[in-house]
Amino acid sequence: MAKESVKARNLKRQALVERYAAKRAKLKEAGDYLALDKLPKNASPVRVRNRCKITGRARGYMRKFGISRIVFREWAAQGKIPGVIKASW
Repeated sequence: MAKESVKARNLKRQALVERYAAKRAKLKEAGDYLALDKLPKNASPVRVRNRCKITGRARGYMRKFGISRIVFREWAAQGKIPGVIKASW
């Protein structure tokens, strides 16, 4: 389980990215990299880390489901993810 402060920091970054998205796109289109450099560092989408919605784990993240591999495995075994069944051959 990730620390609450790390999760909160990532949420703050996501909010900044959303807030400055239009401005960043406009500046990039114009090629004004000096003005782009003046924006907050955390306004860049590259700084946001994909994290599990349940545990906050950063590694082993599955984009399609928004959860980590560990939570995915548990939920799949319990049948909580529709359409996912354990492979058998």
